[in-house]
Amino acid sequence: MHEPPIFTYPEAILFWIVFIWFFSLEILHSGIVAGAPSNTQDAGTLRLINIGSNVALLLAFVASFLPWLVIPYPRIALNAGTGLLVVGGLFRRYCFRILGKYFTAAVTVSPDQPVIENGPYRWIRHPGYTAGFIVFLGIGLALGNWLSLVIFFLEICLVYSQRVKAEEKALLDTIGEPYRAYMARTKRFIPFIF
Repeated sequence: MHEPPIFTYPEAILFWIVFIWFFSLEILHSGIVAGAPSNTQDAGTLRLINIGSNVALLLAFVASFLPWLVIPYPRIALNAGTGLLVVGGLFRRYCFRILGKYFTAAVTVSPDQPVIENGPYRWIRHPGYTAGFIVFLGIGLALGNWLSLVIFFLEICLVYSQRVKAEEKALLDTIGEPYRAYMARTKRFIPFIF
């Protein structure tokens, strides 16, 4: 059996500190502990995110022990993955701060809600999900196995595509033309590209 970098090298302590920090804040912000309510606008995506992320974490951790598809230079993979986890986690907290009271765990759009165009929202519509993507790719890389990385990539693509579909529908149905104009001038996840 292969031992993943997160259990092998001394700098894995930093990975675990950042990992616990990120998921502790994520649980507090997402309302999982308080049982954030789902609604028709959310279309079950909060539940999908919670289940999908937990299943992906379990599968990726198990896959990281497999002796094949090991990422070369595991110490570099661990450090790079930890760096991505830090960057993605900080970026995600920043996005929540920009949204302020309009951040909700379940998709919830009110008629008086403005289109947020500050900070990263100036260029992309869903920077919080971009940050989540960075976080999970960082964890996958730190696990030191290509299969772990692929599991997170596929999970994020599946879960966030459903979430974005529900979120953009709710924003268009509730805010209307201002959001449609915002969509026309911004990309979803990567500035000027996608």
